[in-house]
Amino acid sequence: MGHRRAAEGHRVLVVAPYGRDAESAVALLRREGYDAQALPTLDAAAGAVDEHVGVLLLTEEALRGGLHRLHEAMGAQPDWSDPPFILLTGAHRGNRATVDAIRARMGELTGNAIVLERPLGAASLLSAVTSAMRARQKQFQMRDQIAALAHARDELAASEGRLRLATDAAGIGFWDVDPVAGTLFWPPLVKAMFGICADRPVSMQDYYEGVHADDRTHTFDAYRAACDPAVRAIYDVEYRTVGKEDGVLRWVAAKGRGIFDADGRCVRVIGTAIDVTRRKAVEWELRSLNETLEQRVEERTAQLMQAEASLRQSHKMEAVGQLTGGIAHDFNNMLTGVIGAMDIMKRRLATGRTDDLPRFMDAAAASAQRAAGLTARLLAFSRRQSLDPRPIDVDALIASLEELLRRTINENIALRIVPGVDLPMAVADANQLESAILNLSINARDAMPDGGELTIESRAVELDAGYAATHPEVEPGRYVVIAITDTGVGMPAEVIEKVFDPFFTTKPIGQGTGLGLSMVYGFARQSGGQVRVHSQPGVGTTVSLYLRAGERVETGDDAGEAAVTPDGEGQTVLLVEDDPSVRLLVRDVLEELSYHAIEAEEAEGAIAALASDRAIDLMISDVGLPGMNGRQLADVARAHRPDLPILFVTGYAENAAVRAGFLGTNMAMITKPFAIEDLSAKIGEMLRRQGAIAAAPAEGAAPRTTG
Repeated sequence: MGHRRAAEGHRVLVVAPYGRDAESAVALLRREGYDAQALPTLDAAAGAVDEHVGVLLLTEEALRGGLHRLHEAMGAQPDWSDPPFILLTGAHRGNRATVDAIRARMGELTGNAIVLERPLGAASLLSAVTSAMRARQKQFQMRDQIAALAHARDELAASEGRLRLATDAAGIGFWDVDPVAGTLFWPPLVKAMFGICADRPVSMQDYYEGVHADDRTHTFDAYRAACDPAVRAIYDVEYRTVGKEDGVLRWVAAKGRGIFDADGRCVRVIGTAIDVTRRKAVEWELRSLNETLEQRVEERTAQLMQAEASLRQSHKMEAVGQLTGGIAHDFNNMLTGVIGAMDIMKRRLATGRTDDLPRFMDAAAASAQRAAGLTARLLAFSRRQSLDPRPIDVDALIASLEELLRRTINENIALRIVPGVDLPMAVADANQLESAILNLSINARDAMPDGGELTIESRAVELDAGYAATHPEVEPGRYVVIAITDTGVGMPAEVIEKVFDPFFTTKPIGQGTGLGLSMVYGFARQSGGQVRVHSQPGVGTTVSLYLRAGERVETGDDAGEAAVTPDGEGQTVLLVEDDPSVRLLVRDVLEELSYHAIEAEEAEGAIAALASDRAIDLMISDVGLPGMNGRQLADVARAHRPDLPILFVTGYAENAAVRAGFLGTNMAMITKPFAIEDLSAKIGEMLRRQGAIAAAPAEGAAPRTTG
C-alpha cells in the first residue's frame, strides 16, 4: 500500500476516449485506494505529466491521436525518470500486422510499457498497475540515493582541498604520478624544489634530470620498488636536486607509495616532498661542532642551542609530512571509491542498465563512512573530539563488553577479566572508553597469532606530587587504571618509542591504519589521563590506561523513555548553519518530521528572529559560525528567551571538545557527520523534555500560558 500514499509517483493517468472505459477504470482504481485521473486525449496527458505521476494507463484507441506532445513530455524527463505505461489492446487474434502496428506505435513513446489484451479481469489490471507503481517508486529511490552520493563526493572533494591548503601552508608538497599515462603532477611548492617556475608544465623527465647525479641510483631504485607489484615498498628517500632554471642545490625528503588495481598493476604513485636543505645544513654544522666540541663549548653554546632547535623543528615537519601523507593516501582511496562508483552508475544509467546499481551505491556509501571514521580517529589523536565525560563504573562497563570481546578474539586466546576492589568511578566519555578498550584488545589479539591469554584488569592508584614532578604531563591525584595485557610477541624499545605516532604500525600493509593507539592516547590525554606501555619481546605487552577518579553520581532510570521519536506537531525550530548543504539537510529533516523551520546562515539573522515575537520552540546551531560562534549566540538567545532548548551541531570546535564545560542548562550536542535518525531522535528528545518541564510549573507558581 506504500506506493499509493507516496509523496511522489502515486497518480494513475487514464486515457480511454471511447465508451465508459475511462470511467470504469478510474472507479476500479479509486476503490483500491489509487489516485486515478481520467484524461480525454494524449495531449492532455502530456500536460499532466509531473512528479506525482506513477503510471499512464492507455487504450489502443487513444493511440490514434497525435503522439507529438506526449513524446516531448517523455523526452523532457530527467535521466533517472522513465514513467511506466500500461496499454490495453483489443482482441486481434490472427491479425499479426495489427498487433505489430500497435506495438510500434507504443514504441515511439517509451520502451517501458506493459501490453494487456482485452477483455481482462480486474485482478489482472490491478496486478499490472501495482507492479508498474512499485517500479516507479524505485526510480524515485534511485534519484535520492544518487543525490546523496553526489553530496558525499562533493564533501570529500572539499575535504581534500582543505587538506592541500593546510599542507601547502606547512611547506609540504604533494606529488602524483600516473605510471599508465606517464604523467606527473607537481604543485608550485614541489616545482620550486627542482628550481622550476610555478606556471611551467612538468613531466617525469624533469624528475629524472633534476635529481643530483650522485643520488640518482638509490632514488630511482626506491621509486621502482614502490611501483613494483612484487615489492610494493614505501618510497622514503632523501636526495639532492639541481635547479633546472636557477642551478641551486637543494635537499628534498620524499615519502610515498604505489596504488595497485585488482590485477596488481601500479596505477598511481602518490606522496609528499619537503625541502630539508636547512636541516641538512644544520646537521653538517652539528657534525663540525662535535669534532672540536671540547675546545669550543663556551663560544658555540648559543649557536648549538639554536641549531638543535632548528633540527627539532625539521623533525616535527617530517612527522607532519608522515601524517599528511597517510591522510592523503587514505582519503584518495576513499575518493576513488566514491567517484569510481558514481562514474560507473552514470555510465549504466546512460545505457538504461539499473539492475546492479545498489552494489555501487553501497560501495560509495562505505567509502564515505570510512572517511567519517578516519576523521573521528584524527580528532581523537589531536584531542579535539567532542567528549561527554561522566562518572563511569569501569568494572560494569568492562563486564558489558565481555561477550563482544570473546567474539572478537580468536578461539585459541583465553580472556580473563580481573575487576578492581572498592574501585572508584572513572571520569571519561563512556563511548570513547569502550572504543579504546576494544582497540587495545584487538591489538593484543593480533600480537598473539598462535594463541595466548588476554587479561583486562582494573585497579585504583594514587599518584603523588613526587611522581608528578618526574612526569610533567601527569597531575597528582587518584586514578583508575585499566590494564590490557597479552602474552604475545612483545615489542623492542625502539618500537615502543613510536607506538603513539600517527600512521605508525607494525602490521603488514593493508592490515592496520596506524591510528588505533594514537586515538587511545589522544582520548586519554584529553580526558586528563595518560597511557603507559610496558613490553618485552617474546613475553608480551601491557597497555595501562590512566583515567582520573571521580565521585559516584546517581542517575535516573531512562529505560522508560520511548525508543521511537514521534513526529512533531508543527513546532517552530530556528536553524542556524552557515554551510548550505548541511542547512538544506537539517531543514528537510525538520519538514519531514512536521516541524516548521526558520533558517539563518549566520548569528545576526538568528538574533533578529530571537528578538521578534515569533514563537520558537527549539534552536539548532552550528558551533563554528563565522563571527559570533554558536555558544555566544546561545547566550544571546537565552537573554531573549531564557527557557529555549538549544541543540549544537559540531564537526570540530576547540572550545566544545569537553561537553560538560561547554553546555548549559537544557542544551545538547550532536557531532558531524551524524545519521539522520540520530538527529531526529535528539530533536524529539529535547522537545519532549521541554514539554515535560512546561507541563510541571514550579511549586507555588501560576500556570503559564502561551499565545
